[in-house]
Parts: sequence; C-alpha cells; structure tokens
Amino acid sequence: MTDALTLFDDVLPEETPVDNRLLQVRTVYAEPAAAASPRGRQVLARFPDAELVEVDSHWQLPELHGNAGNVERWVRVKSETLVLGVKKSLSTRPNGRSADFIAPSTANGCAMACAYCYVPRRKGYANPITVFTNIEQITAHLRRHVARQGPKTEPNQCDRDAWVYDLGENSDCSVDAVVSDNVADLIATFRDLPTAKASFATKFVNRQLLDLDPQGRTRVRFSLMPDADARLLDVRTSRVDERIAAVDDFVAAGYEVHLNFSPVVLREGWEADWTALLQQLDDRLSAAAKAQAATEVIMLTHNEGLHEVNLGWHPKAEELLWRPDLQQPKVSQNGQLNVRYRNDVKRAGVTRLQELIRQHAPWLPVRYAF
Repeated sequence: MTDALTLFDDVLPEETPVDNRLLQVRTVYAEPAAAASPRGRQVLARFPDAELVEVDSHWQLPELHGNAGNVERWVRVKSETLVLGVKKSLSTRPNGRSADFIAPSTANGCAMACAYCYVPRRKGYANPITVFTNIEQITAHLRRHVARQGPKTEPNQCDRDAWVYDLGENSDCSVDAVVSDNVADLIATFRDLPTAKASFATKFVNRQLLDLDPQGRTRVRFSLMPDADARLLDVRTSRVDERIAAVDDFVAAGYEVHLNFSPVVLREGWEADWTALLQQLDDRLSAAAKAQAATEVIMLTHNEGLHEVNLGWHPKAEELLWRPDLQQPKVSQNGQLNVRYRNDVKRAGVTRLQELIRQHAPWLPVRYAF
C-alpha cells in the first residue's frame, strides 16, 4: 500500500482538498491506469491523506463487493472509500422515459445512503463512489452519438427539441462533481451540442455547479418527497427545503430545472404530506422557475436483497419500504427481481398524486408517471 501523493515521481496537479461532510476519504482503491491518468491524479490530489491501494479491477474488490460484514458499516464505507477505474465498454442505450438515451456512466455508486437506492443491488454490500477516469473517451463517444442522431424532428415526453441524455444512471452527479471534474466536462460538452441536452437527477445541492455556465443544455432534476419521508429514507442528502431553495438559483445560472417526485411512498397520511409539499413549491418557486418546470412521478420499487441489507443498518426505513400487503413481485428491465405496489394500488396512487398536482401546482406538467 502506497501513499497517494508519492506513487508517481512527477508532481500531481494542484487541487484544493475536499472539505465536505459526505466524504472523509481514507482509502482509494485504484486500477493502475486509472490512478496514472490525469483525471485519476486529480482525484488523488483532492484527497491527499488517503491511502492508495492498487487493484486489478474496480469490479473485483473482496473488501467491498459481496462482503456481508460491510452492512454494519454501510455509511462509513460510503464516506471513507473511493474507487478509481477505467470504463472498458462505452455504450449509449435508448431509454424513452426520463431521457431519450442513457449515457455511459462516468461514475458508479454514491456517498449518500438513500434506503431505497437500487445501485447497491449491483455491487454487493457496499457502493462507494467509483470514478471512471477516461472522461475524454466518454465525451468523444457522446459527441459521435449525438452527431449520428441529427436534429430531433418530433417532440416527445423527454423534450420538445433536443435529444436528452441521462448522465447519472448509477450515481448522483452533484456529489460526483465534488470528487472530480467529470461532471464539469460533461456539462461543457453538452453546452456545445445544440441538438442535445444532458440530464441528471440529484438529492444533493452542490452550489459549485452554479459556476459551470450550462447555457440551457443541462437539465437538473431535483428529487423531492415530503420531508417526513426524506428524513427517514434520504440518508446523508440535502434536506428537502434546501433542494427547493436551490431551484431558482439553478434556473438563474442557466440550467433547465425539473422536479423528480421519486420515490412516492404510500403510507398513512401520504396525501396530506404531498399536498403540503406541492403548496410549498407553489409558494416558494419564482415565476421563471415555474414557467420552465416539469416533473416525473415514480412510485416506489424495492428489492428483497436490499430489504435484507437495510434490516442490518436501518430497519426503521423498512417499515415504509417493505409492505407485502401492498406489493407484488416485478422483474425489472435488467432482470432483477424487485417488488412494487400492486397494480391497483399503484394505479390509484398515481391517479391521486396527479390530481393533487393539478389542484395545488397547476403550472407543473407531469412528463410521465409510473
């Protein structure tokens, strides 16, 4: 094991060490090529006190992946560990819901610990942030993909004029931007693509993003739920009030800002709490923010494996998330066996929330609901 600042003979780029409550990184696991790359060196310079551990593959870390003992230190793993890897396969997949396409990931995992997050299902018992350092290859791939699409000639639920690319399928870009400049590079890439638009959902307010000059080519989707739910389920995130307070500032900085009502958790009193949230949005958002806003409604999907993990570190959350009396099995698009609300329960919940939106926030169109 080697000190992160003495691995290389030449000088690392100057970076201000990260001072953030989410990240007190003690260990960085890194593929050698990732650590030696300019982006990898930037990450190491931001965490100068971290110990660097070389690994053959960012996917094969016995200390993290599949280690059931990590359940007891779930949050510590997220805050104290980073991984650096090279994205080997670059592909852009069709989506059609929130975005037209899912872009190649520039990160995987998260420093936050939302109890319903699906990403840990892929990485065993821990999912700290993995930064993919070959950002130049990823942005070049995206430019080529956008060029092949040509202009968007027919509006759809994703956007009227632009091809929308989701950037953060397996991470939260606002947190990723604390760790490296990958997100800044992506925003700069889409700034120069007049037929395309980047998009990512977030539960973390990173005001450093306000300086990146997106010029309307990046859509930020602030994820919201009633504060009573968020305090139990959205562990280590920005508070809901803080996310709402950021909307006007991000609009003023040149972002398109949408809302993401996700996940909608059905429990006693949910209608009253969602009504209060919608009224809060109506009271606090500016006319400019309302004029460009839209939302997605996504009902809770849970997973039996994640349920078992949560019982080991946050059993209180499972009182809301694990409801066999209301849920049924569902095979996801990636083949995972999940549970979601029964068809009749889900249908009634979606219909009722849409009614509340029309009543209390009539300025907020619903792009899709499921």
